[in-house]
Amino acid sequence: MQANLDSASLASRASHPDWLVEAVATDWPDQLEDILDASNARPPLTLRVNLARQSREQYLQKLSSLGIQATPGLLANSAIYLSEPMPVHNIPGFAEGELSVQDEASQLVAGTLRLEPGLQLLDACAAPGGKTSHILESEHSLTRLVAIEKEKSRLFRIEENLQRLKLAATLVCADAAVLASWWDGEGFDRVLLDAPCSATGVIRRHPDIKLLRTPEQVTELLVTQQQLLRNLWQCLKPGGLFLYTTCSILPEENQAQIRQFLDSHHDAKYEGIAADWGVECETGRQLLPSTSSGADGFFFSLLRKC
Repeated sequence: MQANLDSASLASRASHPDWLVEAVATDWPDQLEDILDASNARPPLTLRVNLARQSREQYLQKLSSLGIQATPGLLANSAIYLSEPMPVHNIPGFAEGELSVQDEASQLVAGTLRLEPGLQLLDACAAPGGKTSHILESEHSLTRLVAIEKEKSRLFRIEENLQRLKLAATLVCADAAVLASWWDGEGFDRVLLDAPCSATGVIRRHPDIKLLRTPEQVTELLVTQQQLLRNLWQCLKPGGLFLYTTCSILPEENQAQIRQFLDSHHDAKYEGIAADWGVECETGRQLLPSTSSGADGFFFSLLRKC
């Protein structure tokens, strides 16, 4: 009874729904208050330097020469934090493709995919295209990159970003889970699934989540995630890597989801992610919102097809 009262009191003080505070208190008790404080904080403006054009150090020097204060990220070698926000189109070099706006957690995706020349890669649920473009910036010699998004308006955003960065990919408007609507049967060496999720790791960027998200919606999302995992796994070549990510901090969407998938797919093996960031979990790595880190809450799990 006292625990329930404490959770309700904390939920009221932190302006978070009771169900979410109770879930975080159960899953991440030691980090609970830091997660809530970080979720209520103003999000930073984070840039991804296009390392194909210049180094991060060179771009930091450029900003300094213009009187713009910025600091390098601690997790991704392409990340920069502006000390003060500004309109995106006023950021030096943005229109010319020298950089993009992308949270530091998302910038870890390209490196986690272990990219190599000649690979065929699928980016499912790809909008707004930050990860798609970062992959292309990181490996110029991919044989093919297919980016899928089921909403035309969101697919247009991917196209806009690629044009600004002078990059190219095969863009497909389709439901990634319905293979018959888009897949030609040719396997991929890498599959990235940034799955639809509760977005509980990015509340500071979308505070309306606190009002609109419900436990019932999370349950529905679990079904969608399972369907996407199960169907897109068919597109992966034997020996290929499948990266599952979410911007959720709820284990049922993350490590528990992957554990269930591994238990039902004997040709899947958890590959592990060698890194010094995030919390190491049984089936992945979890970044949590924190007042001491600029990155969003984000989950990563890397699987190999046997």
